[in-house]
Amino acid sequence: MTGTLGPETTARSTEKRSAATRILLACGIIGPLLNIVVVLALGAIRPDYDALVVPDSNLELGPGGWMQITNYIVTGALLLAFAVGMRRPPRTGGGSTWVPILLGGYGLTFVAVGLLLPDPSMGYPAGASDALTVHGAAHILLGLVQFGSLIAACFVLARRDEALGNRGWSRYSMATGVLVATSYVAFALIAKLVDGGPAGLIERIGIAACGIWIALLAIRLLTGPAPYGSAE
Repeated sequence: MTGTLGPETTARSTEKRSAATRILLACGIIGPLLNIVVVLALGAIRPDYDALVVPDSNLELGPGGWMQITNYIVTGALLLAFAVGMRRPPRTGGGSTWVPILLGGYGLTFVAVGLLLPDPSMGYPAGASDALTVHGAAHILLGLVQFGSLIAACFVLARRDEALGNRGWSRYSMATGVLVATSYVAFALIAKLVDGGPAGLIERIGIAACGIWIALLAIRLLTGPAPYGSAE
C-alpha cells in the first residue's frame, strides 16, 4: 500500500467537494429568499404593525420578536455559507476576492443585527420610548454596513462582467446597486422627515432587490462557471 490516492479515490474526493460546494452555493438561494418571505409574512400578520411605514428590523421587538431575530441569524448563516462556497475552489481574476468578502460581510451583519436589537421607532411597539441607546445606534450602523457591502459587491461584479463582455449581468448588477443605494437613502430621509411616510415600503423594495440579486447570482454560479475568474 502507498500513501497516495488512486484515480478512483481522487475522483470520489473531487465529487464530494463539488457536492459540498453546490450545497454552499444553494444557501445563496435559500437565505435571501427566506428573508424576503419571512419579512413580508411577519409584517402582514403582526398586530399593530404597519409594514408600509415601519422598518423590518422593528419586527424584532414586541410579541413574536424572536421570529425575526431567528430569521436574521439563519439568513446570515446561510449567506456566510454562500460566501464560502464562492471561494471553493479558490479562484483568480477580478472580483474573485472582493465579491465573496463583501457578501460574507453582508451575511455577518444579518447575524449581528439579530443580536443587537433596534430601538423602538415610528410608533412601534406602541407606547415604547424611542430614545436612542447604544445598541440601537450600533444596529443603525450595522444597517449602513450591510447595505454598503451589498452595493459594493454589485459594483465590483458589474465592473468584472463588463470587462468580460457579459453586458446583461453587468447592467443588472449596476442597476441593482443603484436601486439599493437609492432606496436606502430614500428610506432614511422619509423615516426622518415624513411622519407616517412609506419608509417601510421603500426599505422592503431594497431588501427584495438585494435578495433577488444574490439568489440569481447563486443560480448563475450553480449552473455555469464563476463570472469572476477561472479555478486555480
